[in-house]
Amino acid sequence: MSNSSPLLIDENNLSHAWAKAFLHIIDNPGKEISPLVVSITGFNDGIPNENIDIRQSLDKCLVDNGDQKIHTVANTIFPDSLWRRSKYQRHELFERYLNFLPRAKAIKHCKNKNSRGLYFERLIAFDSDNPPKINQLEFIISEYQKRKGVRRSMFQASIFDPRRDHVSDAQLPFPCLQHVSFVPQGKTLTMNAFYATQQLFNKAYGNYLGLCRLGDFMAHEMELTFSRMNCFVGVAKLDNITKTSDTLAPVKEACREALSSKTD
Repeated sequence: MSNSSPLLIDENNLSHAWAKAFLHIIDNPGKEISPLVVSITGFNDGIPNENIDIRQSLDKCLVDNGDQKIHTVANTIFPDSLWRRSKYQRHELFERYLNFLPRAKAIKHCKNKNSRGLYFERLIAFDSDNPPKINQLEFIISEYQKRKGVRRSMFQASIFDPRRDHVSDAQLPFPCLQHVSFVPQGKTLTMNAFYATQQLFNKAYGNYLGLCRLGDFMAHEMELTFSRMNCFVGVAKLDNITKTSDTLAPVKEACREALSSKTD
């Protein structure tokens, strides 16, 4: 399969899913997959299965290359620790997050990355420059709780804002995630996410983790069981690092070892 062909990855372990996409680029010509579809199942009380060796080796590699760790990237999509501190009360979570947001944007090493906004911010305070801001997640949860006569097409939330994001900059670090949707099916919930582009090395693993955490949060509030996360990527790119970088060697080794020894 060439890098210009669609790649579908269906795994019950988040680490294995990321490893397959990563090694596909490593082992094939070019530095892109277009399109890439990653579908992840395998949750224990909403927590995705992971391989500790893959995650730790990638985290170390990210730090060695001056990038954010996996947990930090995941938090931009869903602030899991804040959710726990809010004692799993969503209204308190929303309030705490918005109160913390100015400090998050002012953190020195994140200031440039966060200047255009954060993903969870746009999910719960979309169009904040033109009040009233829109809490898209609260709308979805509230409408679902009505149950009767609710169309599933309303269970979607936008990240991309044409008024702020249709700019002619040569590179725009935010937002890469454009859109999410939620599909209740019986007693389970499936989540879909769309990326126009995605940085496979320094963002994708954290993206997958953050999306899974967001899906579990929504399932919790909708009194469903989170069962699957589908991530559609227009162009997945191995940016910011060369395939032959010495720092990638432990990551490659951990991925190959995990995939060779896994049982389906």
